Amino acid sequence: MTAFSHGPITEIQSNAANVHAFRIVGHIDDDASEALAEHMNRVFDQQDEVNMLLDMTAFTGSDWDSMLDGDVISSRFRALRHVKKYAVVGAPDRAAKMIGFMDKVIPVEAKAFDAADIAQAWAFVGTQPLSHTSAA
Repeated sequence: MTAFSHGPITEIQSNAANVHAFRIVGHIDDDASEALAEHMNRVFDQQDEVNMLLDMTAFTGSDWDSMLDGDVISSRFRALRHVKKYAVVGAPDRAAKMIGFMDKVIPVEAKAFDAADIAQAWAFVGTQPLSHTSAA
C-alpha cells in the first residue's frame, strides 16, 4: 500500500507493515478527516491487526463536524476490532486525558505520550520510523 498523504496528514513510513503512523501538521478539515478514514478502512480490509501512531506535535485543531462523516464513524468502530495498540504523541491535554480513560474501557491498548517521549511511543507500537519525518 502506498504512503498516505492528504492536506495536513502525512503517513510516516516504518519497516513494520502492521504499523500505520501519521504526522498531523496544522488544522484537520472535513476532507482530510474523511480521506484518512477511507484510507484506514482500506487498511482494515487488508489487515486484521494493526498498531497506530499519531504524531500531533504540530496539530492546531480540527473541524468538529468532521467526526460525523459516515466513513469517519465506520473507521472508528472498525478500529475497535483491528487496532491493537494506539499511540498518540503531543495530544492536547484534554485529548490525552480522554485517551488514558478510553484505554480502560475499549479493547485497544491506547497511550498518550508527551512530545519528548516520541521514541517511547514508537517502541510501544513496535517499530521505528524509517526517516526523521516525525518530531524527535
